[in-house]
Amino acid sequence: MTRMNNIMTVSELNRAARRLLEEGFPLMWVAGEVSNFTKAASGHWYFSLKDASASVRCVMFRQKNQYLDWRPEDGMQVEARSLVTLYETRGDFQLGVEALRKSGQGATFEAFLMLKEKLDKAGLFDASRKKAIPAFPKRIGIVTSRHAAALHDILRTLARRMPSIPVVIYPAAVQGEGAIDEIAAAIAAASRHNVCDTLILARGGGSIEDISAFNSEIVAMAIADCAIPVLCGVGHETDFTIADFVADMRAPTPTGAAELASPNREDLGKRVNVLRGRMARMARHFIESRMQHVDHLSRRLTHPREKISHRRLHLQHLVLRLDGAWSRQSEQRLWKMGRLAQKFTRPDLSSRRTKMEASFTRMKDSISGMLDHAAMHLERLEAHIAHLNPQSVLERGYSMVRKEDGAIVTDVSQVGIGEKVGITFGSGAAAAEILSKNQCRG
Repeated sequence: MTRMNNIMTVSELNRAARRLLEEGFPLMWVAGEVSNFTKAASGHWYFSLKDASASVRCVMFRQKNQYLDWRPEDGMQVEARSLVTLYETRGDFQLGVEALRKSGQGATFEAFLMLKEKLDKAGLFDASRKKAIPAFPKRIGIVTSRHAAALHDILRTLARRMPSIPVVIYPAAVQGEGAIDEIAAAIAAASRHNVCDTLILARGGGSIEDISAFNSEIVAMAIADCAIPVLCGVGHETDFTIADFVADMRAPTPTGAAELASPNREDLGKRVNVLRGRMARMARHFIESRMQHVDHLSRRLTHPREKISHRRLHLQHLVLRLDGAWSRQSEQRLWKMGRLAQKFTRPDLSSRRTKMEASFTRMKDSISGMLDHAAMHLERLEAHIAHLNPQSVLERGYSMVRKEDGAIVTDVSQVGIGEKVGITFGSGAAAAEILSKNQCRG
């Protein structure tokens, strides 16, 4: 992409260069010596490939290098199947490594990668088609050589873990001429017989040439077509074969395959003991709970004779209550009838008149007494008011001094020498002048 006046940004330049490199160079093999190898925390590998006169930076991402059973080291001669590209952020020219092999393994390793890519595209590696390995197989089949050390390792492991599981051996050569056909035929025979729950495909470790039979398309198709779940234990933990990818489960070693295919009787024994103890506790708790329930029911259970006796007493109590209620009700009705009879009899007018006159006389006497009491209380109030009247006080010989503003003088400190004051007597008033003062002390 270009801007006006043919000016490009750095990002646009690097992007255009990357596209030009990736479109101009096909996927190719590049040989060189590894240097500056590092593994990032993300799992990606960064290193350089160099020869006598040049070097190039390389990156191999985790999803590519995880299938490698070895790790490059500085100074190692390798061949990298790479895509020429450019790291846009820094503008670094680099190789994106898709596959890596040691120098000298070229043809064999390339054939392995091509077959792996072909079978992967065909869907033979898909997790959706893989069958689950039974946790408790009734019979286990083994495809391997009768004389292989791997067979003895598997049988010894199965005998230690679960000796009660029968084993069916389908013998086949695991290397050399005819090994591919024998392995495929043994797998097909096990699938036809269909008497095993799990089929172990096993071989001990060796070079890439030794395990080449398990990198063949014929064996891969036989595994894919097998009706029995296939557990592949070929080589050492770092060895990966086509059979590992196609099988329903991969084990790191033949011994590991036997461990994955069989339950451990010691673990099962411990589990059974735990379950036995749990069942015993549950049973004991259930029995104790039922015993308590029986005790509760036994306390509620009574003899029929006792029940009848209780019922008889209750009935007698009800009879007594009924008699009492009937008696009370009868008395109440008789009392009501008497009152009604009194209401309907002729009244005695003379006695009623006498009672009324007596009531009138009592009412007059009561009113007269109340009036006399009120008159006496009024006289007492008048005498009290007269006693509190200032005029009455003045009439007893006292006088009241007022200042010119009308304020009553109660203390000598309120007036001064020569000040005019007014004096009120019990009868009349007079004006006066203060000539002297004498402060009396209490």
